[in-house]
Amino acid sequence: MSDNLAKPRSFKRLFRNWLSWAGIVLGTSALFAFLLLVAIDQFAGHRNPYVGILAYVVAPGFFILGVALIAIGVLLQRRAEGRALRGAAPRVLRIDLSRPRDRKILAVFAACSVGFLFLTALGSYQTYQYTESVQFCGQTCHLPMEPEFVASQHAAHAKVECVACHVGPGAAAYFKTKINGVKQLYHTVANDFERPIYVTAVNPRPAQAICEQCHWPNKYAGSVERTYRHFLSDEKNTPFTVRLLLNVGGGDPSNGPEGGIHWHMNIANKIEYIATDDRLLSIPWVRMTNDKGVITEYRTPDFKGDPSQYRIRRMDCMDCHSRPAHKTHTPNDAVELAMATGRIDPGIPWAKSKVVAALVQPYTTKTEALQKIASSLHEAYPDPVQADRLINETQAIYRANFFPEVKLDWRTHPDFVGHKNWDGCFRCHDGKHTAADGKMSIKASDCRSCHLILAQGSGQQLEQVNAKGHDFVHIDAEYAEFSCTECHTGGIQK
Repeated sequence: MSDNLAKPRSFKRLFRNWLSWAGIVLGTSALFAFLLLVAIDQFAGHRNPYVGILAYVVAPGFFILGVALIAIGVLLQRRAEGRALRGAAPRVLRIDLSRPRDRKILAVFAACSVGFLFLTALGSYQTYQYTESVQFCGQTCHLPMEPEFVASQHAAHAKVECVACHVGPGAAAYFKTKINGVKQLYHTVANDFERPIYVTAVNPRPAQAICEQCHWPNKYAGSVERTYRHFLSDEKNTPFTVRLLLNVGGGDPSNGPEGGIHWHMNIANKIEYIATDDRLLSIPWVRMTNDKGVITEYRTPDFKGDPSQYRIRRMDCMDCHSRPAHKTHTPNDAVELAMATGRIDPGIPWAKSKVVAALVQPYTTKTEALQKIASSLHEAYPDPVQADRLINETQAIYRANFFPEVKLDWRTHPDFVGHKNWDGCFRCHDGKHTAADGKMSIKASDCRSCHLILAQGSGQQLEQVNAKGHDFVHIDAEYAEFSCTECHTGGIQK
């Protein structure tokens, strides 16, 4: 024994234990997984924002665990040698291939190591694929992303993967999404994320990099027919339907006449604006540059600032289509849709007003909301069969559009398509934006500028189709100069 201890001591001897060998296999597999994930993401068709969690958090975590096992094995080996110096029998891992037992142990260990490396490769690839799914983006971080996930399931882009819109191309975007993925993980675990979550990037991805990958901006749409079924908040839930032609038009003269709503996306023109708030609700200054290079500026009377001191944005699809994939419906719109499709019986007295009133109460949790919705409607409608059907649909509307735990509903995320519940078009077309000469205004000349009402009302009134367009009738009164949003707030009407 003393002769053996007198020999030069090799550092490699400390790794002659099964624990250190297992740590080496685990650490090697983690390093292999890291390199594989990075390679897969580099050569993928589009970037995955959550691979940063796998490559830079999970894989290094297993690598550190492997290193820890190696260190523990080395420490135990040194303790064994210390006991040997005090006369105890040394514990040294020796593999003699001439012995059948050693050959079997080594073969099993090698097979397990190769199998573990294979499972690491397969698991890394499958996990990578899973992190690209809508379910991972919307459900893994359940509380923060629940509103966006639920809303996306009922939108026009429900079949589009999250990463197709939310991750940009190039090395800079790649690095940014990896860091952002790790940051999201931290805030989710710490439960200190913003409530509600807003898109607050200083330079968000432009619509040209998102929408125009599928939508052709040169397309001429012309006039599109739309029918909007409304119900009044009276005892009979009186129906009031508006059938109209929406003048979508186009902005490329090579495909149709310039005009209509999509004139704003005229390829030859450039429209810029200044918003004085992050949610783009207030736009006091607009600048238009036409195809001949002529510049015209419009501003509201109370805007006296120097435009160069503000961030000037260029108008694109998202300035009107502000909620293209995650639309949260207003209580009024959601209830009217349910009544129009028969999910809520319009024959139930005061159904619309009572359901909307139940939806808009201030609740702190979803559980509280569902319970109080049930109790209030049970109290209003004694018939249990009628009440249960009404409650079930009202609760379904609430679950799809209200998220009190993260303080999100229709009021927190404006939808600027149209001008009924949000000012939308009227942020600029309000008659208050005038040019320097005080004469030119960007107010729409009349309702026919963007839509032509073919028929309105109910019953036989809807058969009185007028190809030249009806004047808009607001229920029983002629249209006056006022903003729709003064009364139409999305909830109980003022």
